[in-house]
Amino acid sequence: MPSLPPLLALTLGDPAGTGPEIIAKALALPELAGVCRPIVVGDLGVMQRALAYTGVSLRLHAISDVSEARFEEGCLDVLNLANVDLARLQLGKVDPLAGKAAYEYVRCATELALAGKVAGIVTSAISKAALNQAGYHYDGHTGLLAELCKAPGATMMLVAETLRVSHVSTHVSLRQAIDRVRPERILKVLRLTHEAVRRMGVDTPRLAVAGLNPHAGEGGLFGDDEEKFIAPAIAQARAEGLDARGPFPGDTVFFRALQGEFDAAVAMYHDQGHVAAKMLGIWRGVNVTLGLPIIRTSVEHGTNYDMAGTGRSDPRSLVCAIKLAATMAANPAPSSSV
Repeated sequence: MPSLPPLLALTLGDPAGTGPEIIAKALALPELAGVCRPIVVGDLGVMQRALAYTGVSLRLHAISDVSEARFEEGCLDVLNLANVDLARLQLGKVDPLAGKAAYEYVRCATELALAGKVAGIVTSAISKAALNQAGYHYDGHTGLLAELCKAPGATMMLVAETLRVSHVSTHVSLRQAIDRVRPERILKVLRLTHEAVRRMGVDTPRLAVAGLNPHAGEGGLFGDDEEKFIAPAIAQARAEGLDARGPFPGDTVFFRALQGEFDAAVAMYHDQGHVAAKMLGIWRGVNVTLGLPIIRTSVEHGTNYDMAGTGRSDPRSLVCAIKLAATMAANPAPSSSV
């Protein structure tokens, strides 16, 4: 008997942004039929309004538990938290009411995944400002998920077409990011990257590591961080059986990975990796959180407040995120890191 597609929880993101609209658009596409069994974690009224904005002709089925989902063609199951007052919500603006609702969607979906009730979660964009104004002081999804899952070492990978880029640090100042370039952290990210790429269908991932300084230090001429911190981490990873190479200059390593020489690249800090991935187009990229006990993928773009309510939002990044989460769910976590 063929196995069922994985059950995924999709969060609305910030209800004042375009998250609800891109969910409506994405789940109406024939290309997602059979990819997964989706449940939207959000607010029924917000989704009803999103259908009106987009003109999508899906029916909505409100549920209070995953077991109530029908997964019928043309019908969208919504785990209704009923936590948005549409009369008070400021569409297209930073609103603490929206920040609170977005937090509750992520928490609910994460709890479902931790309990094994869904195979993974796919998140729409949240506003860091709205989240913090609502009293939830996180740097975004990564920090929030790390706390909910009790996984302090979690980090971010961006996937755009064939390019996969993980990060030693993300939402910290550049000065702090430099301080975090240490062998133990780099080694941890290499292990997480290796495991994640295996779950994406690559049996023996080839990993490239970027340098921190221009030209990867040019033999110490432009800095010695590569020799002191990065090279020892690569050597240890190789001793553990990982195919890790580098450090390579940051201005060429991502191009080499995109050309197929490597299956993933490790960036030393946020913008080093993000610029490379987002040059390929934010509407096709996916954000993946590594180091969690659950699968989590996300859109690569923000809330796009300026597009909220217009029905013109682009669902391509969400479609990619759903497909990637389904792929990862179909590949069990390796029993070991090598």
